Amino acid sequence: MTMKSKKDNIAEYILYLWQMEDYLRAFPQNADATPELHELNEMMHREGIVDGGHLALANNALSELEDLHATILNEDAMYRAAIMRLQPSLNLLKAKTDRPTMSDIEACLLLLYQIMLLKLQKREITPETASVQTQATGVLQFLSRTYHDDQTTL
Repeated sequence: MTMKSKKDNIAEYILYLWQMEDYLRAFPQNADATPELHELNEMMHREGIVDGGHLALANNALSELEDLHATILNEDAMYRAAIMRLQPSLNLLKAKTDRPTMSDIEACLLLLYQIMLLKLQKREITPETASVQTQATGVLQFLSRTYHDDQTTL
């Protein structure tokens, strides 16, 4: 298990951090299994998120992705159209959470995370959910590629 690189794929990096947070909450006895888990566990304790919430690393990366999203939304008509197609599904997902005002990008990430959990539980994914997953994945892939390209030109 190695730390995902934010620069290589920021969306995967965020999802990975969320997964490691959940893993450490479910299996605190494994917090010292690797140096990476130990470090993440220490961060969770320092930041007071042992029982819930996300690491500052994840929140900061999410903010960067949301900022990039806002910029591209104003500049790219095809990207704007992709978000508009996703909007009804994202709004439905947001309404089912305790944070209905979360950003569209956080909702895309949450959708993918929840689908991953369903797959781990070997639960069925409906064709409608799979379609929304494909759309959300496309949006996040585009943002991650753009983020990566921006980081490599700095």
